[in-house]
Amino acid sequence: MPESQPLIVSCTGDGILDGAVDAPPVPWWSIGKTCLAACALVLVARGRLALDDRLPNRTYTLRQLLQHTSGLGSYTVRPEYLAAIERHDMPWSDHELLARARLDPFLFDPGQGWSYSNTGYFLIRRLLEQAADADIDTALRALVFSPLGIEQARIVSKPADLDNCAWGNAQGHHPGWVYQGLLVGPPAEAALFMHRLLTSNLLPRHLRATMHERRALDVPLTGRPWRTAGYGLGLMMNTACPVGACIGHSGQGHDSVAAAYHFSELDPPRTVAAFAPGGDPAVAERAAVGSAARYWR
Repeated sequence: MPESQPLIVSCTGDGILDGAVDAPPVPWWSIGKTCLAACALVLVARGRLALDDRLPNRTYTLRQLLQHTSGLGSYTVRPEYLAAIERHDMPWSDHELLARARLDPFLFDPGQGWSYSNTGYFLIRRLLEQAADADIDTALRALVFSPLGIEQARIVSKPADLDNCAWGNAQGHHPGWVYQGLLVGPPAEAALFMHRLLTSNLLPRHLRATMHERRALDVPLTGRPWRTAGYGLGLMMNTACPVGACIGHSGQGHDSVAAAYHFSELDPPRTVAAFAPGGDPAVAERAAVGSAARYWR
């Protein structure tokens, strides 16, 4: 696979795929946050979780964790975390991470700001496992992927699980460092997942509307293909990109980037997933928008 070539695949409501349909699997990185959010809302619909009750012994809610308004920082910016990955240490246990990462708000009071928090999504993973009485891979498969017809995406747990990805795993990265869970799957399934989630009845109407409730963000957009930025529940939301409104998620990891976005103003609506080597998520975002632009009228 040429190192500089993004993998791009798109789909429409009739299930027709276009692009790198037979590409090797890729890490989905933070597209997984949308998967976790969908799983959480399925459990809310079933009465197993509550969106707006404070979590036990905490001052923030599940909704605030999903929307990055809890006030929690992110374990991924802690110097000791970055140094451990650089040394190729074995991942810490969940218990050790909890000992190192503060779980009480310290950036701002819950609901009074916005800060992207991988720590928050680690806690969401633990809530899902507890509510579903299953590990996160099993919970996602049963509650989200199987109903949406997603068959190959899975949570990976060992460096060898990344060896067969599109750009390999020459650095021996351990997926256990992604504490919310690292999904790996075909690019086509990332497009299908996002499209079917946003256009099907997996969630009741009121929870679909809740997932789309947008918090406007004042964040740097230099180099990105967006003119506005917002965040729903596990969804990045851009209301004025060059091809109209789009909803989805971007991601980046140690050696590659990801983007999966639904373009609702195309006729017919289309979802594009793009993956590329490197560390700049704007590369995947621009590839997704550029692909969508081919269908813009």
